Amino acid sequence: MDLAYLAELPREEFITRRKKVFAQMQDNSAFIIFTETEKRRNNDCNYHFRPDSYFWYLTGFAEPESALLLIKRNGEYESTIFLRKKDREKEIWTGRRLGVEAAPEILKVDAAFEIEHLDKTFAEKIQNLTACYYAQGYQAWGDKVVSAQFKEVIDWRPMLSEMRLIKSTAEIALIQQACHISALAHIRAMKQVRPNRYEMEIEGEIQHEFNRFGARFPSYNSIVASGENACVLHYDENSAVMKEGDLLLIDAGAEFAYYAGDITRTFPVNGKFSKPQKAIYELVLKAQKEAIKLLVPNNSIKIVNDRVMEIFTEGLVELGILKGDVKTLIEQKACCQFYMHGLGHWLGLDVHDVGDYSNERSRPLEIGMVITVEPGLYISSDADVPEQYKGIGIRIEDNLLMTEYGNKNLTSGCPKEIADIGEIMATA
Repeated sequence: MDLAYLAELPREEFITRRKKVFAQMQDNSAFIIFTETEKRRNNDCNYHFRPDSYFWYLTGFAEPESALLLIKRNGEYESTIFLRKKDREKEIWTGRRLGVEAAPEILKVDAAFEIEHLDKTFAEKIQNLTACYYAQGYQAWGDKVVSAQFKEVIDWRPMLSEMRLIKSTAEIALIQQACHISALAHIRAMKQVRPNRYEMEIEGEIQHEFNRFGARFPSYNSIVASGENACVLHYDENSAVMKEGDLLLIDAGAEFAYYAGDITRTFPVNGKFSKPQKAIYELVLKAQKEAIKLLVPNNSIKIVNDRVMEIFTEGLVELGILKGDVKTLIEQKACCQFYMHGLGHWLGLDVHDVGDYSNERSRPLEIGMVITVEPGLYISSDADVPEQYKGIGIRIEDNLLMTEYGNKNLTSGCPKEIADIGEIMATA
């Protein structure tokens, strides 16, 4: 059997995760989680299926219309997978299925049932249980099944999110590979960029490099934004012609074994920064370097972001983009008109991974967390600033692993110094 769609992680990893869930469940309770269903793109064409990250985290199983049921009864544990039945005709048309017979051994669960029997089997298995862990509304197709048996449920998202937040050694290796492939793609893009090419051509070069090194898909829609398009934070049209004198902002990351990389680099289409472009770029780079020094365990993204805003405010005043007393401008958060997003986010199975995003990301960082660090400045053409700075959008982003020694930059292989970028583009 071709099991290429199963986990890249050791099967023991998923067993350990389920054991951690069992340990946190109250006795005489059920835990049920559903994956995604296939989504129609148009007419009779579907989007390529991607499993739900929480479901994958506990199962390592990538087929649609599946569910995992965990039961803790009188201190005993039971795990059951529900999945599509083997169907030779459908497998001929749409691909192989694991099937009920093979599932227990392959997925290391106690039992397997066809998904068509979920309602009946779930009702039988949860008899006399007093509680159910379920995320209401998260995978809506499961709501009817659970609500028919339990009127109140305990949301499992806080439990699983906390588990996912700290990466294992095996997870870190996959994230490192996603970051490495992402870096190679950005370097390829630097070599291929030149005036009069379309943004989408560079997107194609990036995708080529992802595929060449085993990452079939990006971890999010690639942003290839030239000129003022870079001032649209999540621009993904990628349809404009890159012009002489423009900057190009590329925010792109590979997904490897379902784990995400996330890199942003900004550089000139013609290989040479103008004086205003260089001034803004150096300010963003200065802020990012300072942030990388400070993003270590026991510090927080919020504290470091406050320092970045100080650096931006001081620099923007020096350039004449902001006017007034620096201290007052910092208190007013005046730089936020040009820096509209946060400094970073957690990274893992999702590019915007699970983590505490409340209170401006004030949670202390811990060993094993992976985060992004991505300061940026975006000055639209209608901004009230000196003319030479209008239309400039710059972001620089790397991925950091929190370690006992501080942090490790997982994307350091992707150049960001002006001289290094210039050398790559000049020798292309």
